[in-house]
Amino acid sequence: MNISTDPDQEIWHDMQKPGAYEWWYFDAEEKTSGYSVVLIWFAGFPFSPYYTNHYEQWKNNISPDQPLPSNYSGFSFQLYKHGNEIINFIREGGQELFESSHSTIGVRFERNLFSYNALRDEYSLDINFSFPARHKTVKATLLFKSGRRISYEKKDANNEGNVPLHQWLLSVPKADVDGLIEVIDQTTGNVHQIPFTGKGYHDHNFGAVPMQEYIARWYWGRAFSVHYDLVYYVVFFKNSEYQPLTLLVLQDNRCNTVTMYDTMSFGEKNFRHGVFSPVHSMDLELSNELARVKIHHHKVLDSGPFYLRFSTDIIVQVEDLHPEKIRGMSEFLVPLRLQSRVMRIFTCSRIWRNGVHSVMYDSYNRFKNSLDWNNQ
Repeated sequence: MNISTDPDQEIWHDMQKPGAYEWWYFDAEEKTSGYSVVLIWFAGFPFSPYYTNHYEQWKNNISPDQPLPSNYSGFSFQLYKHGNEIINFIREGGQELFESSHSTIGVRFERNLFSYNALRDEYSLDINFSFPARHKTVKATLLFKSGRRISYEKKDANNEGNVPLHQWLLSVPKADVDGLIEVIDQTTGNVHQIPFTGKGYHDHNFGAVPMQEYIARWYWGRAFSVHYDLVYYVVFFKNSEYQPLTLLVLQDNRCNTVTMYDTMSFGEKNFRHGVFSPVHSMDLELSNELARVKIHHHKVLDSGPFYLRFSTDIIVQVEDLHPEKIRGMSEFLVPLRLQSRVMRIFTCSRIWRNGVHSVMYDSYNRFKNSLDWNNQ
């Protein structure tokens, strides 16, 4: 796994190899109102059961047609309030629904797009989608104004660098986010407006082969406070002889300095397992002689057969200074679970694939609708 902060790497790479993937991730939180939002654009949706099935059929010579990543493009939008799901939308489709450029930063999937203004160093997100399974329409405009950029490069040194291409671009460790989110009830026409002023984060990932063929599991998280802003990243590889990757990015807002800790001890404890969620640790620790970060997964925001998203409590201690507690957001991913055909069936319940009728998707959303109605 290579790591970069080079903004030129944020353009669409138009990955062509079967199983390749690329995504652009944004999240934001508004602590006063309790709202948080996650938005992701995909060109080669690595977690799509449709993409994985096609790839395996091609790889095993069952199908002569190799899968084109852009034919498995997608967009996802999750909205939470105080850690409770309000919208969980994932839409997938062919390359005719996706648009990007090799020279400018920006992506469109259907009517959902983001663009980048280099002079202002800000991202404009314009969202407009219909969610008929939940009888909702969502419209939003969000502006991510980049805070401090950092400069860092690290190459995957496992097997002397002879490894498949997987890259994490740490684009914007922290951003000021302003905008408006509207949730429209398609049945009544009622409009719920959510003015948004908060803090956000943005990164970009891409790889040349399926994640499950190289990566075993990874942890990622970020948190902001008056004194500290941090991002952590831990990746374990399918080949257990490869050294795991650990990185802690810590900005001290009191002295306006950024430190990159890329040699850290890592520990996991308090393991849990759900019926449809992977075995995961509720408590993590990253440490070296200069810094220690304790991470507690406070509340599950979203879960699936291969991943979990959490609201997270983080305690940071640098040298002999007083520890500080920060609330943030984190994720845990087990790509190997994508190989399970049984789990792929359940993953289909979350994804609206253009032109494909899914009984699992219909059943899941009927169930979620009934819960929403009962909780009103």
